[in-house]
Amino acid sequence: MLRTLTRRASLGAALGLLAAPQALRAQTAARLVVVGGGFGGASAARFARATYPDIQVTLVEPLTRFVTCPYGNLLLGGYRQIGDITHSYDGLRAQGVRILHDWAAAIDPAAKTVRLRGGETLAYDKLILSPGIALRYGALPGYDEAAAEVFPHAWVPGDGSQTRLLRRQLEAMPDGGVVGIAIPANPFRCPPGPYERISMIAAYLKRHKPRSKVLALDAKEAFSKQGLFQDGWKALYGPMVEWVPASSDGKVIRVDPAEKTFESEFGVRHKLAVGNVIPPQSAARIVIDSGLADQTGWAQVDPTTLASRVAPDIHIIGDANNAAPMPKSGFIANNTAKQAVASAVAALRGAAPPEAVYFNTCYSHVGEEYGISVVNIFRAGPNGFVEVPNSGGVSPRGDLPEQRRLEALYADAWYASITRDMFG
Repeated sequence: MLRTLTRRASLGAALGLLAAPQALRAQTAARLVVVGGGFGGASAARFARATYPDIQVTLVEPLTRFVTCPYGNLLLGGYRQIGDITHSYDGLRAQGVRILHDWAAAIDPAAKTVRLRGGETLAYDKLILSPGIALRYGALPGYDEAAAEVFPHAWVPGDGSQTRLLRRQLEAMPDGGVVGIAIPANPFRCPPGPYERISMIAAYLKRHKPRSKVLALDAKEAFSKQGLFQDGWKALYGPMVEWVPASSDGKVIRVDPAEKTFESEFGVRHKLAVGNVIPPQSAARIVIDSGLADQTGWAQVDPTTLASRVAPDIHIIGDANNAAPMPKSGFIANNTAKQAVASAVAALRGAAPPEAVYFNTCYSHVGEEYGISVVNIFRAGPNGFVEVPNSGGVSPRGDLPEQRRLEALYADAWYASITRDMFG
């Protein structure tokens, strides 16, 4: 599917270049700036260099190494180490991407510039903006940056310190303790992520602290791959896992790090040995501060080009945009990166953008050899993104140990493939 998109984009670029005026082809190479080096940004930078070698590509990313959110839950389960999910930008650099390890401090859409925290100002012809999410500290009373050192979120991986902190807390807790997970309302990054996390923490507890429990308090009534996850929890962990929906008092309205408690909507205070708070989220601050987000906290984009509705030379991809019903997943970030780059180059060359087709494949680990998945296909519709009817689906339910084992292997292959596609 990705190869098809690449060929289509390459053909469109070639035709656009042939049709472009001679004066345009004689100009200095177009400047493509990419902000954010995660699943969206790294994919965009590598795809641009591989497909359009005449384009100058600059990637702005503050971190020198990228720790993935996907597979971070396996670190909590004890099935991966931090080095297994940490990736270098050396491959992108070797392919000719200029990499600046700095923060994007401000964007001027009118002047088409990005000012970096270190003082440099970058001019662009097209900007690919993929800065990810911001955690809305304060949206959940009691939860701020200091509280995250007691109740880690482990949701913005950064250098991996939050995920490692949560892992250390699990290791240090007494057997028989309760691990509480506070899950927010939609939308948020990686819809199945909290439920894979429940699974991986339960897997660790089953092996090392079998009298303990996972209490998952959810602000929603339903979640991605729900039947499959719950089948797996029942088969693998029994009463160790308790998931509580909002209607059964699952919505956490306040946390108290000092007392190590979660308070639910009906006034119940849950005492915890370890707490994991996944707070409400928005697009990253650079998107909001640049006037590219609306009142929802997310950026609105054209479904064909991913161009901002308010700044057409800025293409906003990955978790920062509002592309519902598409999920905020790594695979969607990778797909939309390529469509955004191809559309940006087409616009520079006076050509039409390629047809927009987006694929989502999301694997989740429920146990060490127990994988499940969901597949979706989306297209650009007249009023936004639309899911193609009957185009995808989830893993079959039932007692299917070989299916589960194979899907766990497929998940590993997916991770290896997509990170290679991002970083080379």
